[in-house]
Amino acid sequence: MNFSALLHLMVMLIQLWPCCPSTQNSSIQNTVQSFTEARRVKRDWLWEPLFVTEEQVSRDPVYVGQVKSDLDKQDGNLKYILIGEGAGSIFVIDEYNGKIYVTQKLDREKKAFHTLRARAINRSTQLPVEPELDFIIMVRDINDNEPQFLDGPYVATVPEMSPEGTSVTQVTATDGDDASYGNSARLLYSLIQGQPYFSVEPTTGVIRMASQMDRETKDQYLVIIQAKDMVGQPGAFSATATVTINLSDINDNPPKFQQSLYYMKVSEDAPVGTTVGKIFAEDSDIGDNAAMDYFIEGDSSDVFDIITDSETQEGIILLKKRVDYESKRRYSIQVRAVNRYIDESFLSEGPFEDTTLVKINVEDADEPPVFTSDNYVMEIFEGATSGSLVGVIIARDPDNDDSPVRYSIVHSTPLKRLFSINEHNGTIITTEPLDREIASWHNINVTATETRNPEKISEVNVYVHVLDVNDNAPEFPKNYETFICENVVSGQLIQSISAVDKDDSPEGHHFYFSLAQEATNGSHFIVKDNQDNTAGIFTEKGGFRRKEQVFFYLPILIWDNGTPALTSTNTLTVTVCDCDTDVNTFYCRYEAFMYSLGLSTEALVAVLACILIFLVFFLAIVTIRQQKKKKPPFSEKMEEFRENIVSYDDEGGGEEDTEAFDISALRTRTVMRTHKPRKKVASEIHSLYRQSLQVGPDSAIFRQFISEKLEEANADPSVPPYDSLQTYAFEGTGSLAGSLSSLGSNTSDMDQNYDYLADWGPHFKQLAGMYISHRSVGD
Repeated sequence: MNFSALLHLMVMLIQLWPCCPSTQNSSIQNTVQSFTEARRVKRDWLWEPLFVTEEQVSRDPVYVGQVKSDLDKQDGNLKYILIGEGAGSIFVIDEYNGKIYVTQKLDREKKAFHTLRARAINRSTQLPVEPELDFIIMVRDINDNEPQFLDGPYVATVPEMSPEGTSVTQVTATDGDDASYGNSARLLYSLIQGQPYFSVEPTTGVIRMASQMDRETKDQYLVIIQAKDMVGQPGAFSATATVTINLSDINDNPPKFQQSLYYMKVSEDAPVGTTVGKIFAEDSDIGDNAAMDYFIEGDSSDVFDIITDSETQEGIILLKKRVDYESKRRYSIQVRAVNRYIDESFLSEGPFEDTTLVKINVEDADEPPVFTSDNYVMEIFEGATSGSLVGVIIARDPDNDDSPVRYSIVHSTPLKRLFSINEHNGTIITTEPLDREIASWHNINVTATETRNPEKISEVNVYVHVLDVNDNAPEFPKNYETFICENVVSGQLIQSISAVDKDDSPEGHHFYFSLAQEATNGSHFIVKDNQDNTAGIFTEKGGFRRKEQVFFYLPILIWDNGTPALTSTNTLTVTVCDCDTDVNTFYCRYEAFMYSLGLSTEALVAVLACILIFLVFFLAIVTIRQQKKKKPPFSEKMEEFRENIVSYDDEGGGEEDTEAFDISALRTRTVMRTHKPRKKVASEIHSLYRQSLQVGPDSAIFRQFISEKLEEANADPSVPPYDSLQTYAFEGTGSLAGSLSSLGSNTSDMDQNYDYLADWGPHFKQLAGMYISHRSVGD
């Protein structure tokens, strides 16, 4: 193979494609390099570069180039053969001279080059005279593709008032032609619509601001960009893209009141929190840039308040404190509106706030009476006689007409009426003496009503404090249980006592203790006052005899430090106990208790023994009864049997006996199923049918019930064909039907006609056939 010719071809390709950034051109360079490394000095093939222009073929094949062996004598002895992709279909070769033709239009965008092989063989011997020649046919590009904007339409956002030259967005078009060959894919961008606000860079497609724009004037622009290939030369293809550019808001506008003066009014009886009126400062910005806060300037902020409506950005003026027409009839307040968020870059353009004046007139209203105090606290000593003065309350009509006021008590705590009020002058007096120990405070609700307009009512709380008077004598805080042993010694402490007093001493209670005068002579005990509101009881002698005296009653005199001082006598009971050296208090208490009942120890033991025997006997009876109440093991399953036989064999006083059995049992659907030995089926059916024909009390009810049962069984196709035998009979003295028991019946089964079974429905068809056939056999 002649590699020199192939190398010559590759060198020419490199010259034709001076720069090859595409993937296809890179592969060509790699191929040329490989052929260069394997070149040979000997030249076997003679051929010229092979190129074909895309979209060139019309009807006739187009000549591409020629390959020729240097052994070709042009005598027709050599034959040229073309092998490879498209050989014979897209590309053909003249077998006599090696000329190559293309028969179809080629698209470079689909395939940029074709790799083929050429052979030269001897026609006579069919042997190759040259090695195979590998060569490439390149497809030259033409401008047959239009530019395309694949990402459009475009939407971009830029802040308003952006400086000139600010980048907005970039648009990019693509061209399917070869960018490395000619100008077919070289694009040029231009602005068709959008001047003078925007501009576009011709080679990059970057859109920029051409001037500063105000969103409040116009917030959206439509820009049209054109992309042309062939660098915009005549005959070039073009495409357009639409770019929607939105201006985002910045805080470049201050709030502005549309009115320099607002007029409002509020009634003097309006409660706190009432809406007085609304004001509004407009802001051309939107969103957070339009958010604002309102402020009230001056001293009027104590009476009125203002808040911002988050949705409408209105300033709502509220009543912060009640107004009084008689005190002040007009308010003039200054309100300031300030942007909540401020852009520091625009501070030089001025303050982002505005002020306005609001004048508020107070309207007169018929107001309820007003008390001179929000509440009253009064004092009175306990025990004061009925009609004693507690205090005076005053209420006046605040209006100009000064209507007279009428007072009344509507509620008091405790609920008992202990006070009354003069309806004309508000004087409160007691209706009965007060006791501080029962209630030290009283809560009274007093109303004041205008006489000219009874609907105007005011209410006030009056707290009455009942002052203490020393009217309760001191006493023991509890009942003391004092025990001493017979062998107690003299001077021994047997009890410590104290005292309580229901009164309330402002200086603190101080109690004094002593034996009553009548007990000081011959007493076996003494009282020592500890001077700390306690006292000790000591024995004055030793050796007590229980048999002589069990109880000692000591009268203790207690007096307080009140003015005047009050005294009381309290009795302390001392019990003498029979105890050893170690005093057993429990035993002493028990013995004293038994002694008070008049029982000895032997008697108490006997009583306890009887009680124990009775408890054992009672528990034995309860155990036996519980065992008898246990249910049989099959009591819950007796209701699951399918054959139901209900019999009533009570024999009583005949038809007049209405308590023989409960007739309601025949009407219930729940029956107790009991197990009975089965008799002969024919005899049982005969007996049951005969009983059903008997006439007894309320026989119509029996027959109706049986008929309903039969109809229910016939109408239910889901019921299995079980035999259900039910008897409904009444027996008693004096019955016209006599005894219905089948036990004494002497009627023969052969004498019974069973044809009636055929009338009982389909469920009894098989049973009827069996007994009718049985009767026929018997005959």
